[in-house]
Amino acid sequence: MDLILWRHAEALEAVEGGDDLARPLTPRGEKQATRMAAWLGRQLPENTRIWVSPARRTEQTAIALERKYKISEELAPGACVAQLLERVQWPHARGTVLVVGHQPTLGQTIAQLLGLNAPECAVKKGAVWWLRNRERDALVETIIVTVQSPDIL
Repeated sequence: MDLILWRHAEALEAVEGGDDLARPLTPRGEKQATRMAAWLGRQLPENTRIWVSPARRTEQTAIALERKYKISEELAPGACVAQLLERVQWPHARGTVLVVGHQPTLGQTIAQLLGLNAPECAVKKGAVWWLRNRERDALVETIIVTVQSPDIL
């Protein structure tokens, strides 16, 4: 199984008392999403399943990919790693799953799947971490396929 974790692109800063889920992408964030979506569009298998947080900024990021996706409440800001892994059926699902979500959940998921000592990895806004679960010599492991940042594409 391949799991691609895509952090939403740059969004407007949160305002105290404001609706966090309603924050849109900035113009820079729109460019980040477009660049990353162009790269992903060339890499993703056609049958990739795409799950997106209900936040406006994640949906705007996913829209740049121009593929069908589903909104999942389990991926909202503050979600836990267990919710994310259950939603994507890690590691038992077949094929490729793309999640458009938030920090710290994405970084915590990466750290857990890679067996890191740190509680989470830093994931830049708009960046993608592509992980793969595989079995080799009777050992199940998670490997990093690639990490991409929209700023270098």
